[in-house]
Amino acid sequence: MRLTLVHPCIGRKRGQPYIKSWQMEPLAPALIAALTPGDVEVRFHDDRMEEVPFDEPSDLVAISVETYTARRSYEIATEYRRRGVPVVMGGFHPTLVPGEAAVFADAVVVGEAEAVWPELIDDFRSGSLKELYRSPARPVLSDSRPDRRIFRDKRYLPIGLVEAGRGCHFRCEFCAVQSFFGSTQNRRDVDSLLSEIRSLPQRLLFFVDDNITSNMDEAKEFFRALIPLGRKWVSQASINAAHDEEFLDLIKRSGCQGLLIGFESLDPETLRRMHKGFNTMAGGYERALSNLRRFRIPLYATFLFGNDEDTHSTFRDVLEFCEESRFFIVAFNHVTPFPGTPLYKRLQDEGRLRFERWWLHPAYRYGDVPFHPRHLTCEEVRDGCLKLRGSFYRWGGIARRSLDLRVNAPTPFMWGNFFLINMMIRSEVRARAGYPLGDESFVGPLAARAGDQASISSSVLEQSA
Repeated sequence: MRLTLVHPCIGRKRGQPYIKSWQMEPLAPALIAALTPGDVEVRFHDDRMEEVPFDEPSDLVAISVETYTARRSYEIATEYRRRGVPVVMGGFHPTLVPGEAAVFADAVVVGEAEAVWPELIDDFRSGSLKELYRSPARPVLSDSRPDRRIFRDKRYLPIGLVEAGRGCHFRCEFCAVQSFFGSTQNRRDVDSLLSEIRSLPQRLLFFVDDNITSNMDEAKEFFRALIPLGRKWVSQASINAAHDEEFLDLIKRSGCQGLLIGFESLDPETLRRMHKGFNTMAGGYERALSNLRRFRIPLYATFLFGNDEDTHSTFRDVLEFCEESRFFIVAFNHVTPFPGTPLYKRLQDEGRLRFERWWLHPAYRYGDVPFHPRHLTCEEVRDGCLKLRGSFYRWGGIARRSLDLRVNAPTPFMWGNFFLINMMIRSEVRARAGYPLGDESFVGPLAARAGDQASISSSVLEQSA
């Protein structure tokens, strides 16, 4: 049996390759490869970096789909199904909208794959592939170790991705993670984590957890055990962790080089509405940033715009706050209503979605705001985000932030990468603006079922949804 794994890109402009910079190893296909029986021949293609060889012989194709890659995933599935090759889809997007994904796939995996993937392979071999496979419960992650052999001969950033846990216990309105995992988190046991980490050659590790602090006691146990390994790492955390000094001490001693923290907004009412009021706990941002500075932890801060309370002054206030805080890097993005989230449902009920399924609409482009903000236009939010990126990553701003040696250069490693990372982001401020979802060169209808003539035209898909 021959299994082909494909990691889709967001899309492609007509006649142009996908933006190739900043590509990291995708863990999802490596985890599927690890779950696949050893007698199955596994091939992997990364659509972000190479042309997918659709005519290469294959018995089954598997695609892990995110909302931004849904349209491209359906195009890839169509190419294979035109050739008579069945396609399985799983991941965030098919779990949140399985009915939609089922239109373009022969089988859909809802939830995490560990409990159902071996069954799916057995069913396929016996000719009894089901249309839907639903994970019955959160799996035990002890044996969920990716098979990185599929990455051979591919040029990724020299960062080792490790999954210590999945999910997050918070219920942020905009977040698809809480919808997918039901506001729970599973963590791997410490021994299996340390074993995987010891096997990785990369100098820098990225713990890809949705929230590395979601189970604080288990996180502390892991970081205590990580200290002797002397590794460098970055991850994502919620800001409440900044008020736990034992945790800050442990992550610093275990090699933390920086944290991505979602600030999202400076307005308490906005944070309350998005169910992120914990950002203001124990003295709020001022106290949290003071603690993080004492432990010399650089920050990748994220902010969202287009919230119901946002006005023109919101952009100015956030920029001033970021420059005064001298963050290592910052992401300025618009709010995105992902399907299956409370935010999507609220905007849908309020009649504020511009497109019912924006991720499939032929008019939608990356960076567009797919809903109607209360006090700003869609264009004002889109352009405001672009302007903030340009302002924050001015040469003068980068230079001033570089002088904060206590936080932005706490180690020679971070000092050596500060300018490199900031210049890379500066060069891409507008790179994805207006980028299409899906390949503009794709020709023909999207195949709706393998083996017959039924299809749904990509141009009318939105109308029929």
